[in-house]
Amino acid sequence: MIYTFKLRKLYLLLLAMLILSIPFIFHYKNNFISVNSNNDKNYIKWVDFNVTYPALEKTLNLDINSKQKYNWIEILSCLAVKYGGDFKKYKEKDVDDLIKKIDDGQNISTLTNQKYYSYYFEAYSAVLNEFIGQYKIKTETGDWKEYYGLKVFSPIAKGYAYYDFDDFGTERSYGYKRKHLGHDLMALTGTPVIAVESGIVEELGWNKYGGWRIGIRSFDKKRYYYYAHLRKNYPYVKTLKKGNKVTAGDVIGYVGRTGYSSNENVNNIEQSHLHLGLQLIFDESQKDGTNQIWINLWNITQLLEKYRSAVERIADSKEFKRSIDFEDIPNFVQDE
Repeated sequence: MIYTFKLRKLYLLLLAMLILSIPFIFHYKNNFISVNSNNDKNYIKWVDFNVTYPALEKTLNLDINSKQKYNWIEILSCLAVKYGGDFKKYKEKDVDDLIKKIDDGQNISTLTNQKYYSYYFEAYSAVLNEFIGQYKIKTETGDWKEYYGLKVFSPIAKGYAYYDFDDFGTERSYGYKRKHLGHDLMALTGTPVIAVESGIVEELGWNKYGGWRIGIRSFDKKRYYYYAHLRKNYPYVKTLKKGNKVTAGDVIGYVGRTGYSSNENVNNIEQSHLHLGLQLIFDESQKDGTNQIWINLWNITQLLEKYRSAVERIADSKEFKRSIDFEDIPNFVQDE
């Protein structure tokens, strides 16, 4: 009798634990995918991109120097599965071990849990897919020479000083209490702002939080770059308009301190700086919806610090332009 009572008590305890765990199971699952009720398709709704600068630099150089034999996104995705997405655990030896297995003829996608690898590969591709690829540079003789390598740029022009730190997620209070979903690069007013990646200008104008700002969407529509707090009176390159195509490395605007005002063209930011944000978009409902994904750019801006676009002043104007003619060859095939 006592034994039966104990078994019943244990059964009820296990049942209660199972019921209480259901919300957590669904929460964990929904961190990765969501169902779009409009067209009944799955898409990623959460990405924590914390790949460290050493990991980015190591795998970037492997990809470029091997001419794509070692795909950096594949390697990073494999490492993410190993680390459970936490790159604080990163060790260079783990990359070397993967490279040895690839050299031995193994396929990297089979070296780890395929389900989680697929998630990380899609998520990291959304961040990094157009960073490396083919591009052309115009030589002094007027010929175009093709290269394979990094084809994105630091958002601050070459030769201009700036400083930054990891400020993603810090508190902001103007309008309402919220998290800072971007990366601030402190620079002098008037410093030329550079397009990190090629794309289409989707937003241009005043925002009460960001002041004068520019929004550029990547050609594959996975990334939305947000450049904010631009200069009072002269925030953008004069020719820039919504719908324009821009090329990575182009001058698009100038650092300022506008924003935090419902009135246009107001300097309410204490220190001049560029606010750079990067939003990932797996479904169009995420663009302006409540389930937006913004990632921490601290490690990426460290990587790009050495890749800065040289600029020169246009005679008899306040404008700057890039010094070296550059043609991006997108990895993404665009519809005509």
